Amino acid sequence: MAGHSDYDMGLPDFADPVKALIVIAPYYTAISNAQLASARGVLDRAGAGHDTVEVAGSLEVPTAIAMAERMSNYDCYVALGCVIRGRTSHYDVVVNESARGIMLLGLQGLCIGNGIITVENMDQAEERADADRLDTAGGAAAASLNLLGLARKWGRPKGPMGFDMGDGIKLA
Repeated sequence: MAGHSDYDMGLPDFADPVKALIVIAPYYTAISNAQLASARGVLDRAGAGHDTVEVAGSLEVPTAIAMAERMSNYDCYVALGCVIRGRTSHYDVVVNESARGIMLLGLQGLCIGNGIITVENMDQAEERADADRLDTAGGAAAASLNLLGLARKWGRPKGPMGFDMGDGIKLA
């Protein structure tokens, strides 16, 4: 596979079934279709069941993952989308805050692979959506599975993470 690295961790073997959720912001159809094919291909190779949900934009991806974690029974998550720089600072907000939301969820113990690509133009988006790259949607799916492998290896959480602010609100 091509990409910024030629290192491939491979996929873990799971004794118990895996159920993954792909959350995608399908703003650019051709890019989204390539991302979905790449992520689904990796999940299929690992024998993981998976569902896909669409959200309005990359800022909504972390919210959908948090909702699914609270209201459903997924083991891991793949965050997908594409943000192309425009002429305003909106790009910076979307890129930084979607990444921050995903990171905060990960620090709470969710197994998330972040495949939201952030680029300067459509040519770069098409390159990053290439299924043969390790650092794109398939890589995000593999990352979520590898994190799940670690979580299952180490067992159940020992206690709540973050700071308990009362009323069920926890901060990382």
